Amino acid sequence: MSYQHILYEVSDRIATITLNRPDRMNAWTATMERDVRQAMDAAANDDDVRVIVLTGAGRGFCAGADMEALQGIDPNEVRRGESIPFDMNRRADWQTRYAYYPAIKKPIIAMLNGATAGIGLVHALYCDLRFAADTAVFTTAFARRGLIAEHGISWMLPRIVGHANALDLLMSARRVSAAEALRIGLVNRLSTPDKLREETYAYARDLADFVSPSAIAVIKRQVYDVPFQTLAEATIDANREMQIALKGNDFREGVASFVEKRPPRFTGT
Repeated sequence: MSYQHILYEVSDRIATITLNRPDRMNAWTATMERDVRQAMDAAANDDDVRVIVLTGAGRGFCAGADMEALQGIDPNEVRRGESIPFDMNRRADWQTRYAYYPAIKKPIIAMLNGATAGIGLVHALYCDLRFAADTAVFTTAFARRGLIAEHGISWMLPRIVGHANALDLLMSARRVSAAEALRIGLVNRLSTPDKLREETYAYARDLADFVSPSAIAVIKRQVYDVPFQTLAEATIDANREMQIALKGNDFREGVASFVEKRPPRFTGT
């Protein structure tokens, strides 16, 4: 498959999706939206992929929407995706225009190498983990452009940084340093720019090599389902999944590899 505004590669069971408009700080376009969706689907359906890394080329991750495209946007266009046919086997909340990352059964790591703003921040929040350069800067941006909290960020951001911090970041649209982002939980860890790739991929390879894909898929779904469940529902769901896991090949391999003191050979079944 050919892409125009991204790069896509698979190595060591890790798929890397790179936003590739470095001359425009990877400003978001309709073409990039299509490319990222197709690449995410490709990685999700590739049995040779166990982890997905989303990053940006050049100095930034994504500086937000392309301003030239934004100036000519049709107000009705923003509602595109509301009426897509839902897969009844997946929660509808994770099937809207941008909020589909949580429905992917594989871990998605945002490797934030620089400026992360607006729609770029939205995509970073929908990733499961965020590893950032200690020089990166973050902003919601919307309020300073006369816009509201877009594409579900008003739901997602408070669940990551808390209610008060979310209101601060959304209403002020101020620039947030990497150090503050780590302190409030916006990112999981920081690295120096020259170590970011090495440390991110070391973590990704650890997931790919030593963690059960079937366990990750269920754990990811459990965590994203929790906001819609009571404690009793979450517990009953966990008990049901535990019964299935105990009959699976990955459970038997996990125990055997531990007892035999060798690396596991998980198959995801």
